[in-house]
Amino acid sequence: MTQRLSRRAFVTRTVAGTGAAAMVAATAGRTGQGAAKAADPSSQGGEGPGAQRLPLARLREWESLGYGMFIHFGMSTFVGKELPDGKAPASTYAPDRLDVDQWVGVARDAGMTYAVLTAKHVAGHCLWPSDHTDYDVAESSDKTDVAEAFVTACRRKGLRLGFYYCSWDNHHKFGSQTPSDVKWTAAMNRFPKPGEALAPFTTSLYQSFQTAQLEELIARYGPLAELWIDIPGVLGRGYRTYLYEHLGRLQPEAVIMMNSGIGSGEDYNVAYAWPSDLIAIERRMPPEAGHRRWREIEGKRYYIPGELCDPIGKNWFWVEGDNARPIDELANQVSAARSRGVNVLLNVPPDRHGRIPDGHVQALMALKKRIQT
Repeated sequence: MTQRLSRRAFVTRTVAGTGAAAMVAATAGRTGQGAAKAADPSSQGGEGPGAQRLPLARLREWESLGYGMFIHFGMSTFVGKELPDGKAPASTYAPDRLDVDQWVGVARDAGMTYAVLTAKHVAGHCLWPSDHTDYDVAESSDKTDVAEAFVTACRRKGLRLGFYYCSWDNHHKFGSQTPSDVKWTAAMNRFPKPGEALAPFTTSLYQSFQTAQLEELIARYGPLAELWIDIPGVLGRGYRTYLYEHLGRLQPEAVIMMNSGIGSGEDYNVAYAWPSDLIAIERRMPPEAGHRRWREIEGKRYYIPGELCDPIGKNWFWVEGDNARPIDELANQVSAARSRGVNVLLNVPPDRHGRIPDGHVQALMALKKRIQT
């Protein structure tokens, strides 16, 4: 059995490899460009295969999934903050009627075909017993391996599955500066525009930690249909390219989302989120003319599907009184997004009991009657 590590032990174990990891990250962009050049479709007739990592057939198979459930659950549910400081003890996470099977059953019954779970969010608390930290479910009153329960339920009920992993981690900093550490001014209170510098950053020690945890999730719970990496801008282009290619080798059939953030997907911030298999459309709608799948990025042509994500209410995590939006509004959003050529990942958060509330369940079933997925 692998020994579980505290943050201090993880630093001790990984510091010796930091130089090698940094060299790999620094050269990753060059190797990525070489791989893209080999697949350059410019000399081929018609649509061409594109320079993207995955073949068109695989990307279109993912697009055919159409409608999925985003599940935000974890420490933020219990501290009542979407972006906690990561200081709450692990025991704060304390669902008393946890029912992961119910989440997946609701998704299936609502007509959804895939689901993505927040394995680790900004608080840094992990919904699986990680060997790389003691800030996880194993140190909580309910020690259920939520990731394992989620995977088991999805496979039993016939849903494709994925994990969300946040690069903004307020608990495991390893010397990094997260967006919580930046003294924002009114002018800075937004994600950067293309070409602007991003103040928060991650150290090579944190990057080694993130790589190790993602490898762990894949080894224990794969194969996955989707890997959803949030706040990729703090990783830097070199490490982000290395991570994308590394994850692609470990999960060659999975789509990898480097979340480009709030927006319609029409403008894409290469400096913040590239490379990625998907374009995020967060809390917005794709253009009325439809999502533009073919993009030219750094001189090469890529086929990049879009995925819209939005909460069923106002908040990503469960908040008392945050009811589902009106059915007409939800139905119009889902139907319009699908007609404009993007998948819809509708966020439905479980409550502090560890169950999707009845009001959300009822809204989803009413929504199912109004849309065609």
